[in-house]
Amino acid sequence: MQESISFTPQLAASSIAHLLWLVPAAPIVAAGVTALLKQPKRKTSATMAIGSMSLSLMLSLVAFAHVVGAWAQGLAARETVNFSWIQFGATNVDLGWVLDPLSAIMLVMVTLVGLLIFIYSVGYMAHDENFTRFFCFLSLFAGGMLTVVIANSLLLFFMGWEIVGLTSYLLIGFWYQKPSAAAAAKKAFLVTRVGDVFFLLGIVWLFAQTGTLLFYNNGAGSMEHAALAALLGQPALLGLTAAGAIGLLIFAGAAGKSGQFPLHVWLPDAMEGPTPVSALIHAATMVAAGVYLVARVYPLMQAGALAGGTTTALTVVTWVGAFTAVFAALIAVAQNDIKRILAYSTVSQLGYMMAGLGMGGVAVGMFHLITHAFFKALLFMGAGSVIHGCHDEQDIRRMGGLKADMPLTFVTYAIGMLALCGFPLLFSGFWSKDGILEAAQHWSVAKTPFYMLVFGALLTAFYMTRQVAYVFFGHWRGGKTAHESPSSMTTPLWILAIFAMALGLIGTPAWPWFRAFLEGHATRFDMLGFAEPGLLALMGVSTVVVFLGLGLGWRVYGNRTPNPDEPDVLEAASPLVWGWLHDRLYIDEFYGLTVVAFYGWWGRVSDWLDRRVWGGLVSAVARVFGLWAQLNRFLDTNVVDGSFDKGCDELASGGGLLARVQNGRVQTYLRILALAVAALAVLLIWSSRA
Repeated sequence: MQESISFTPQLAASSIAHLLWLVPAAPIVAAGVTALLKQPKRKTSATMAIGSMSLSLMLSLVAFAHVVGAWAQGLAARETVNFSWIQFGATNVDLGWVLDPLSAIMLVMVTLVGLLIFIYSVGYMAHDENFTRFFCFLSLFAGGMLTVVIANSLLLFFMGWEIVGLTSYLLIGFWYQKPSAAAAAKKAFLVTRVGDVFFLLGIVWLFAQTGTLLFYNNGAGSMEHAALAALLGQPALLGLTAAGAIGLLIFAGAAGKSGQFPLHVWLPDAMEGPTPVSALIHAATMVAAGVYLVARVYPLMQAGALAGGTTTALTVVTWVGAFTAVFAALIAVAQNDIKRILAYSTVSQLGYMMAGLGMGGVAVGMFHLITHAFFKALLFMGAGSVIHGCHDEQDIRRMGGLKADMPLTFVTYAIGMLALCGFPLLFSGFWSKDGILEAAQHWSVAKTPFYMLVFGALLTAFYMTRQVAYVFFGHWRGGKTAHESPSSMTTPLWILAIFAMALGLIGTPAWPWFRAFLEGHATRFDMLGFAEPGLLALMGVSTVVVFLGLGLGWRVYGNRTPNPDEPDVLEAASPLVWGWLHDRLYIDEFYGLTVVAFYGWWGRVSDWLDRRVWGGLVSAVARVFGLWAQLNRFLDTNVVDGSFDKGCDELASGGGLLARVQNGRVQTYLRILALAVAALAVLLIWSSRA
C-alpha cells in the first residue's frame, strides 16, 4: 500500500493521522466478534461495544487535541493519508482519510454521544432477549458513521454511508415481530436509497470529470482549485455547470439521509425502533451524515460564487432547508406520540442546519449540528426514560405529573427542551440558532427564509411546551404508577444536559471559537463582538419569539388535566387544520396514491408480462425445442441407428462367412487355391477366344 501524507510545509506529519483508521475499526471489530457470540453473552457484548467506543473516543480526543494544537500555532491543520485501492488500466481508484478541524470535532461528538447512548442502552435493553444482537448492530452502525466522518474519498464516504443505511434498517426493524417496525425499516431503507441513487450518480460524474474521488490530495483532489476550475468550465443542463449539477446530485443524497422534504417520510416512522436507536439515528449520527456531507463538499457547492454571493446549489439547499424547518414544525404541533414529536422536531432542526449551510457557510450549519446532537440525544433518551418509567406508554395524553415521580428525568428533559427552543443566553441552542438567523437576515438572495425560520422557532417553543406540559405537569392520567429510571439511564442524561448548556460558550459573538477553529483563523474573547450592527436587535427578536412560543404553549396547555379521550384544545378549536397536521399533511397518503401506486401497478404489469408474455414465449420456445427433440430422436432411432445397425448386421454376416473359410486347415486352403486357379484358367481361355 502506497501512502502519502499531505500537509502544509509548516506542519509535520503526525502518527495520529496514520492511526485514524482505528477510530471506526474498533467498533467494527467489536461488531464482528459480537456477531460470533451466543445470545446469552450479554455482559460480554455490552462490554465490547462500550469498550470499543471508549477506545474510539480516546483516539478522537487525541486527534482533536492535535488539530487544536496545530491551529493554536497558526498552522493549517489538514493531514491526509491516501492510498491506491484498485487500478483499472492506467486509472487508479484511491481511498484515504483526512484529519482536519471538521473531521476532528465530528469525531469527538459522534464518539462521545455514541458512548453515552451505548451506556444508556445497557439499562434500557436490559430485559430484551436479543440484547447481544442489539449491541452488534449498534457497534456496526457506529463504525459506519465514523468511517463517513474520517473519509477523504467520496467512495470511502459512500461505503460508510451504506453501512449506516444497512444498520439503520436492522435497528429500526429490530423488533421485527411488530409489523409496524418491519414496515418502518423497509420504508427507511427504500426512501433513503432514492437519495443514494442520485448521490451515486454525482460520484460517478465527479470521477468522470476529475479522475479522482479524493477530497484533498496535494492540490489534485476533487475539492481543490484545479478540479473545481475544470468543473466550472464544463456546461451541464439548464444553464448549470458540472460543479452545480454534481452538487445538486450529492445534495439529493444528503436530503434523503437527513430527512429533508420531500424525502423526510421515513424519519418519523423510524421511531418504531428502540429508543436508544432513535437517539443515535436522530441526534448525532445518521441524520447528521447528510448535513456533514454538504459541509464536506462545500467547496464544490460554493464553486463559482462571487464574494458574498451564492450559487444555484446553495440556493436550493437554503430553500429546501427553510421549508423543511417550518413544514416539520407545523406537523409536530399536532402529534401525540412523545417520540414522534421529537422526530418531527429533528426534521425541522435538520432544515435549520441545511439553511445555515446554504446562507452562512460550514461553521454556521455545523455549530447547530453539534449543539443539536447533544440536546436532541438528551431529549430522546429522556423520552426513553419516560417511556421506561411509564411502562412502555408513549402517548403524552396518558401521562402527566411526572415531575414528581421522575424528578431527575424532568430536570434533564427541561434543559434539553429549553436548549431546543433556544432559550436566551443560558442554552447552546440559542447561540447556534441565532447564528443561522443572523445568516438568514443578511442573505443577499431573499429575506423570506429569515421569516420562515423565525416562525419555525416560534412553533418549536410552542410544541415543546405542549409536550412538557402534557408529560410532566398536571395529574397522572396513565395506568400503573410511574417510576424513575435506573442510574445507568439517568447518568448519561446529566452529562448530556451539561453539554446542552455549556457548548453555547464556544459560539457566542464575544468568543466565536467554533467558527474560528473551522475556518482556521485566530480568535479571542471580546465583548465588542456584541456590537456588530443589528446583532442585539436580532437577539431581542429571537428572545421575544421564544418567550412568545413558551407563553402561548403554557397558556393553552399549562397545568391542564384533560381526559385522554378528549380532543386536544387546538383540535376542538379547528378540527380541519388539526386533522391535516395530525395526519402529517397527507404526504404519506399522497405518495401512496402516486409513487407507491405507480410502482404497485408497474409490479402487477411486470408480473403479467412475466407470466403471460415472457413466460409464454419461454413455454413456446420450450415446446418447439421439445418437438425438435422428438424428431431428432425419431431420426436417430429409425434412420441413423437403423442404417448403422443394418450395416453392422451385414458386416457380421460377412465376417461369419469368412470366419468359416478361415478355419486354419491346410486342405481347405488348397481346395480354395485349386478353385481359384481353375477359375483363372477359365477366365484366361474365355478371354483368349474372345
